[in-house]
Amino acid sequence: MHSRIQSNQKRLARKSFLGTLCASVCFSASGLWMSSVPAPLFGDELARVAQLDAPPPATKSIVRAVRQLIEQGHILHPKFNDEMSSHAFDMFIKNIDPLKAYFLASDIAEFKQYETSLDDLFTKNDISFAYLAYKRFLVRLEQVIPIIHQQIDANHDFTIDERISSDAKEIGFPKDIAETTDRWRRTIKLNFLSLRADGKNDDEIRDILHKRYRTVYNIRSQMDVDELLELYLTSLTNVLDPHTTYMAPQEQEEFNTHLKLELKGIGATLRPDDGTTVVETLVPGGAADLDGRIKIGDKIVAVGQDDDSPPVETLDMKLKDVVKMIRGEPGSRVKLHIRPKAGGDIQVYEITRAVIKLEESAAQSEIIEQGTKPDGSPYRFGYIKLPSFYLDMDGAKNRKQDFRSTTRDLKVILKNFRESKVDAVVLDLSKNGGGSLPEAVSATGLFIDQGTVVQVKTPGGKVEQLDDDERGTAWDGPLIVKVSQFSASASEIFAGAIQDYGRGIIVGDPKTHGKGTVQTLLDLGPYIIGPQVAKSYGALKLTIQQFYLPDGRSTQLEGVSSDVIVPSLTAKLDVSESDLDYAIPMDKVNARPHKNYRMVDSAIKVALQQATNDRIAKNTEFEKQLAKIDAYVRQKDEKTISLKESDYLALRKELNSEKVEEEQMEAKAERSSVYYSNFYNQEILNIAKDYVVALQQRTPIK
Repeated sequence: MHSRIQSNQKRLARKSFLGTLCASVCFSASGLWMSSVPAPLFGDELARVAQLDAPPPATKSIVRAVRQLIEQGHILHPKFNDEMSSHAFDMFIKNIDPLKAYFLASDIAEFKQYETSLDDLFTKNDISFAYLAYKRFLVRLEQVIPIIHQQIDANHDFTIDERISSDAKEIGFPKDIAETTDRWRRTIKLNFLSLRADGKNDDEIRDILHKRYRTVYNIRSQMDVDELLELYLTSLTNVLDPHTTYMAPQEQEEFNTHLKLELKGIGATLRPDDGTTVVETLVPGGAADLDGRIKIGDKIVAVGQDDDSPPVETLDMKLKDVVKMIRGEPGSRVKLHIRPKAGGDIQVYEITRAVIKLEESAAQSEIIEQGTKPDGSPYRFGYIKLPSFYLDMDGAKNRKQDFRSTTRDLKVILKNFRESKVDAVVLDLSKNGGGSLPEAVSATGLFIDQGTVVQVKTPGGKVEQLDDDERGTAWDGPLIVKVSQFSASASEIFAGAIQDYGRGIIVGDPKTHGKGTVQTLLDLGPYIIGPQVAKSYGALKLTIQQFYLPDGRSTQLEGVSSDVIVPSLTAKLDVSESDLDYAIPMDKVNARPHKNYRMVDSAIKVALQQATNDRIAKNTEFEKQLAKIDAYVRQKDEKTISLKESDYLALRKELNSEKVEEEQMEAKAERSSVYYSNFYNQEILNIAKDYVVALQQRTPIK
């Protein structure tokens, strides 16, 4: 979507996503991790909320288990009360209707009777309010969707001077359908202006918008019982902290897939596109890639299985449902009905599913040459892109010889770097949202000899340390750790320990994300049925600990500060822990004694920053970047947007702040390569070269 008003909805979704991504530190050492059984809770076909008047019977058992586990294990020892109920009420309504575009003020007034009683209902394992509110939303959806399509077909005057609010917090719910209609009139005008600015004519725009909102209707009206349960319980748990969430069975399966770095299917990343399903990427070496017929940009219009059942059309289907049909056990076959991007008739490709290794989410490396040494040879930098701290927990638990882990992969890479005689290692954690806590500890141990990597405080207030006990290092040369506001949890543990030990320099955004809490994932089945549970009841991701760096400081809210700051747009995005609702406060514990490698000092940091500032001042690309940052901040702070075409296009010409966010969130070109050569990353290597020289000379850089 291209409007700023829809961009705000994206921000809410992104915050939710980052809350999950950045909360993915899983404390397997606690023994609380249990593998999931990826089967739907209520059968193969989940009931839609629209079909039911009350939650399915199994819901009460899930709610009871979630409540009891929170009361017993959450670090804050919470007791649900009226204040928390009020917060949860607001959050649930916001999660359903974040732009206040469907509910009426009268609906909210009617719901207010539940505002301070959700805690009481929770203790009774009662989620009836979720069904009451969402079924009312479905009524409003049925009323509003025809209005939207009428506005898409209407003729709009783009010469008059009117504006639309870009911040839902600044407006109330509409008092009647007439006010709802006017809001949607303005929203559709904004859609038109955005698409016109993208070069679309009005006929194309109407076609795009009709498809877009038909898809919105189908997705929202098809909300199933698992999805609503997840939405409601997470609204309750998120008022404790942003990372305590309930995961429905399918979401739990996705989470486990992320940590194991493998899935069962064809090896394609899909994305929704105004009602259709488009192939976005192909996993190298995956079934679809090896088959060779499916291309990026192709549209999947139907999916069939290897039996005689008819294919299922995917138009307006939720993406997760399309993915579910395509995934399956290795060796089975799936029939994809493809509309080629290149044009032509629909093709049917039968592909055999396989186990797909998600290599793009694993550590990847490259040796880059930049700069010249006094002897005329180039400086060689070993560059590692590490998107997450991953661990195949089932493989490790079952003592498989080849189970996948971050530390194992890094050892291989660093061995190659030593043999290739690189001058320094650059570890890129700028898109690393977290992962396995034990892996963060053991990966840090590859760069230090021995000692405390992180301290953790339990719900009882006891502080324990997690140490690297393995003697020796895999790399003892210069280390540069690249970070951004997206670097969270496990990556902050790693960067913070490296900084406390004086083992390397941290470069990038002024600070990292600022998440200093530890979660465990509790499979609910054993708590509901017993250890022999045969189906999944979902899982609770529960905040059980806070972590602290060896020197005793917490990364909570404040993150890890960079030694050398390189200006970027990511530093201005509202994606840090402090931007999330109900974040746990920051505190400190006592420092632990540890070695200081003295590979960083204040003189080196000052000299490196000054050298960077001097280069940036002379770099035209950074000059454009700084202007873009300034324009983005000014536009982001605007509370309203002009719907006068001349004013809107002038603003878009300066900078489209939403596209800036999308570029930073997606970073497709950078994501597809290990080292992406641009002015920013070249400056990172310039800093690395200066750091190597500074360590050799141990004098300030000139």
